[in-house]
Amino acid sequence: MKPALSTHTSLVRVWDLPTRLFHWSLALLLAALVLTGEIGGHWMDWHFLLGYCVITLLLFRISWGFLGGYWSRFATFVHQPRTVYTYLHAAPPATPLPGHNPLGGYSVLAMLGLTLLQALCGLASDDQILLHGPLARHLSDLWVHLATGLHTGPGKWGLIALVFMHVSAIAWYRLRKGHNLISAMVVGDAPATPNSAASQDDRFSRLKALLLLAVCAAILLLAGLCLN
Repeated sequence: MKPALSTHTSLVRVWDLPTRLFHWSLALLLAALVLTGEIGGHWMDWHFLLGYCVITLLLFRISWGFLGGYWSRFATFVHQPRTVYTYLHAAPPATPLPGHNPLGGYSVLAMLGLTLLQALCGLASDDQILLHGPLARHLSDLWVHLATGLHTGPGKWGLIALVFMHVSAIAWYRLRKGHNLISAMVVGDAPATPNSAASQDDRFSRLKALLLLAVCAAILLLAGLCLN
């Protein structure tokens, strides 16, 4: 569907509700995963459950990157490296770009990719005591060892570092540029130049997102049943 255009306001709907819910849900889940992983013990049952929730969300977001609102689509915010280079060396625009800037688009891909890798490594992990990921029994000892080491070491700290960089970038834009990126991810609207495209965010779009989320959850459930 062709995006609507904003011609009479300085605000435009950038983040549709499904994208906003995904963003904040993933943030809460990652925090809970770090906490339950550090505590261990019986909390690891919750750790696995939260991990399944994260994978479901990631499947949804990847799909939503093709079916979602205009500014949530990969085709909108993933640019060629040359565009990123030009953006970094050009004077900043008076009005911030709606959605992710060219550099921010790659940070989104990095976050999604590393989170998915961390989740898959968790499914293949085995602590040789009580915890056995559903993929571990189907892989060789070498791959299980590598997945376990990555999940509990470089993968975890790499993801934490990426989240820290993400939060730092938001703070930098707020303090140095005066751009409140958090507000846009809460209410959905952001300042934009006239005639900027607006994301579809109506009942039909939200129902489509809900059905897509249900499909992603069903796919993960069926995959789990097949692995067991």
